[in-house]
Amino acid sequence: MVQKVLIVDDEHSIVTLLKYNLEQAGYTTVVAQDGEEALEMVDTVKPDIIVLDIMLPKKDGIEVCKTIRTNKNSVPILMLTAKDDAFDRVLGLELGADDYMTKPFSPREVVARVKAILRRVTSAEWQQENDDIYIGSLRIRPEFFEVYRDGELVELTPKEFELLLYLIERQGRVITREHMLNSVWNYEFAGDSRIVDVHISHLRDKLEENPKKPQLIKTVRGLGYKLEREK
Repeated sequence: MVQKVLIVDDEHSIVTLLKYNLEQAGYTTVVAQDGEEALEMVDTVKPDIIVLDIMLPKKDGIEVCKTIRTNKNSVPILMLTAKDDAFDRVLGLELGADDYMTKPFSPREVVARVKAILRRVTSAEWQQENDDIYIGSLRIRPEFFEVYRDGELVELTPKEFELLLYLIERQGRVITREHMLNSVWNYEFAGDSRIVDVHISHLRDKLEENPKKPQLIKTVRGLGYKLEREK
């Protein structure tokens, strides 16, 4: 089945460039030119991934991302920004974006990022045949990309789910931020370890009874993080 990319950008030249390269790579594309139109198309078109510019008319990309995640929609989001501004990048990731790129960018790199994100979502390596994983009050179902806490389904983004599985596979081991960047994000992220911190914070907010005093995902000062072994 051909996967669908929703491109959200009001710059005609950018849209033309992205459409051409994504369609050459085998994807179908649909376009929204402002934030309000984007939110409508998320519901009507149901894209497999969104390439979302931050600077948009009517509603900016940050607000669009926030609304999508507030509506419990976990569609992957790749954010684009014309600003080399760490605040924009971190805020977008805090709100649930899966990745970001700064303009100007190579269209081939955008295609590569889209492929990587979608591959992580549908990766065969996630289709594990083992039983569900139980850690305390959590039930993780790798085959279905589902996490339950005290029987209630927890909405995780694809990146959060992949990071959780990565930690589970290395339960009890201290993992540096750099190793997480290289292994979970699959490429160098300009040494910006805050991206890891943001996603760890998201997991704690969603999975820990008290995120300020985490019992599951522990910080090892000066080193990184570890998932506590099940008692």
